[in-house]
Amino acid sequence: MARPRQHAPEVLHSQVMAACDAWLRDNPVHTLSLRSLAREVGCAPSTLLKLYGSFGNLLQYVNVETLGRLRVAVEELEGADPESRLKALATAYWIFAQHEPYRWQMLFEYPLAQEGELDQRQNDMIEGLFVRVEAALAEYQPLMGEIEARRMARTLWGSVHGLVQLGLNERLGVWQGQSLEVTELLDQLLTTTLMGLKYGPRES
Repeated sequence: MARPRQHAPEVLHSQVMAACDAWLRDNPVHTLSLRSLAREVGCAPSTLLKLYGSFGNLLQYVNVETLGRLRVAVEELEGADPESRLKALATAYWIFAQHEPYRWQMLFEYPLAQEGELDQRQNDMIEGLFVRVEAALAEYQPLMGEIEARRMARTLWGSVHGLVQLGLNERLGVWQGQSLEVTELLDQLLTTTLMGLKYGPRES
C-alpha cells in the first residue's frame, strides 16, 4: 500500500481550505466528512486530526475564512450618507448569502469556537461588522448613546438576518402571484427603522 503524501502544515492547510471551499460551493457542510476530505487532499484522516485536533476545529477555520470573505464584501462599501451605507451593507449581506449559501448557513448552523485563538479571531471579525452598523447609526442619530447604538445595531441586523434567511429558504410568501423580493423588504426595513430614529430618543 502506498503511503499518503507528506505535506508541510501550511501547504496542507491551504489544500484543506481549498477542498472545503470546492465542496461548499454545491453541498452543505453536514455532507462533508473527515474521511472524504482526507481523500480529497491525499492524506490520512489521522494527519488532519494531528493538524487540527478535531474535525470541529477544522470547520472553525472554514468559518474564519467565511467571515473574512464577508468582511471583504462590506468593508469597501461607500455611501454619501449613513442611510445609504446601511442599506448597502444589508444588500451586500443578502448578495453574499446568495452567492455563498452553504458557507453562510454553516456560520449559523455550526457552533462557533468557544475558546482560544479561533474564538478571538471569530469574535473580532463579527464585532468589526457590528461596529460598521453602530457607526452608521451614531452618525445618523448623534443623540444616540453608545450602548443604545450597540443594542440597535444588533436588533437591526437580527432583522436583516431574518429576512435573508427567509429569502434563502423561499419562505417570504407571495403577493399577487409574485414572490416578495428580499431587496425591497430590506429597503423597507431600513427606511422604517431609520425614520423612527430620526427625531431622537423620546423623553421619559
